[in-house]
Order: sequence, then structure tokens, then C-alpha cells
Amino acid sequence: MIDADTLAQVVAHVDQAGLDTATVAGLRQAWPLLHFTWCSEDEVPARLKPVAEGRNFGLYLVSGADHCVAFTDHPEAATGLVLAAHTED
Repeated sequence: MIDADTLAQVVAHVDQAGLDTATVAGLRQAWPLLHFTWCSEDEVPARLKPVAEGRNFGLYLVSGADHCVAFTDHPEAATGLVLAAHTED
């Protein structure tokens, strides 16, 4: 389960540090029980809405249930977060 406080902390951390490889590594150290993935927003299905947003990214929940990682909108089932960097048009 990923609670609202954790989401807010992750957003604040990334807003302050910027979204890059070092930041994602820091998130993994700070929350070792969560899986973090970083990608571009165009790699996320357009039908999905982020659970939270930072300055330059959207935050999506993923679940590792049934040995397959998939997006979810259920925080109680979430085992990780996808940080999707906004692209410039």
C-alpha cells in the first residue's frame, strides 16, 4: 500500500531534486520496499490519470500482483511508482 503521505513526500523530493537517474536512486534508498520506474509521459497509456503531479512529471501507481507489473488506480494494491516526465510539445 502506498499512502497519500508517501506520495506527497515523493513529489516534494522530486520537485526539489529534479527528475533524473540520481534522484530515482535516492528514492529507491529512501523507500527500499517500493519499486520506482522513470519514463517519459508518452510511454504511459493516455487513458491513465496520474495519482499526483509534480512540476515536470506525473506519478502513477503500479502493482506487482500475480507476478506481472501493471498500472493500478488502487493505492492499497500498489507496490511501486512510475515517475513520468512531462514532454515538451
